[in-house]
Amino acid sequence: MELNYKGLSTLLISSALLASCHNNATPGQAEKETKKDTMTATQQAHVYGESDGQQVMQYTLKNSNGMQVKILNYGGIITDIITPDKKGNMGNVVLSYDTLAGYQQNGQPYFGALIGRYANRIANAKFKLDGKEYALAANDHGNTLHGGMKGFDKVVWNATPAGDSALQLVYNSKDGEEGYPGNLTATVIYTLTPDNALRISYKATTDKPTPVNLTNHAYFNLSAGQDSTILNHELSLKASKYTPVNDKLIPTGQLASVKGTPMDFTAPKAVGKDIASVKGGFDHNWVLDKKNGDLETVATLYDPNSGRFMEVATTEPGIQFYSGNFLDGTLQHTDHGKKYPQHGALCLEAQHFPDSPNETDFPNVILKPGDTYSQTTVYKFSVK
Repeated sequence: MELNYKGLSTLLISSALLASCHNNATPGQAEKETKKDTMTATQQAHVYGESDGQQVMQYTLKNSNGMQVKILNYGGIITDIITPDKKGNMGNVVLSYDTLAGYQQNGQPYFGALIGRYANRIANAKFKLDGKEYALAANDHGNTLHGGMKGFDKVVWNATPAGDSALQLVYNSKDGEEGYPGNLTATVIYTLTPDNALRISYKATTDKPTPVNLTNHAYFNLSAGQDSTILNHELSLKASKYTPVNDKLIPTGQLASVKGTPMDFTAPKAVGKDIASVKGGFDHNWVLDKKNGDLETVATLYDPNSGRFMEVATTEPGIQFYSGNFLDGTLQHTDHGKKYPQHGALCLEAQHFPDSPNETDFPNVILKPGDTYSQTTVYKFSVK
């Protein structure tokens, strides 16, 4: 699933980054300001398009092993994670489009995007906080999903270099945006490390109490498109419990044991082994066996055919495993023409539990003025 950029020239210029940051420079201006280069050899940027009158850039992070990660300031979208297989062949292990229009189309399933202000679902599109009820956009069968109609995945973030092979993105979400209280400043730093890990660090502050739950919605297929589905991928989750859901995928409030059920991934298991026993496929939150706030490895994913192996570490208390159930073959990467079928990829979204604003027994998601929301998730790649 390699991208062919067809004439989009790569610009090794920090001025392009600054133009993106201030959202007031045209592509021509960015290309002219070549003398203000402060980017490193492991950072590149080029113009990708425009959204709401703001310039959209694609940034490339590289390390000495040849691994690359490509990110848009539109939605903080990861368009590429290019890693080697067991034969040394490089391939993109996340689903993507080759144009900005692909990411902007209706029904786009959050490929690679940053999700906020609240990732996952909130029941009945409302919650109460300090005695006041807040109404949100009912964009998912009467519930709120992934921040609403225009969540953090559909806005242009301010982008700046953040050290060697790292990119910082900042978004200021206004009080009342999508129904959420408080002016929220979200900061996300993507870092590609020398040991082939993508580290995503999130922070947020607010001037009013508000629920916050940030994550990334990358769709992984470690075969890099060589296999049409991930049913043969072997997954393990460090979780002895999960949160059961109703028919609209809203948690019931219970914490159920995975033992003896199709939800048991405490030992590596092929994704397809028990998927037929789960109505609709896997789209649940697993309760991680770890202390909230500690950075621990909580999941592994292995593709036997390519030999690619991914480890997921996080500070979060939960992880949403989604097996690409709603992919239906209608979406495709137009450059290579391959369509994305059901179960064409999977997501491992480290986060707090769904509907936590309405479940007092779930871990707290309310951020207060003076406090800082913080979470870190790391996706590390190797071969076996």
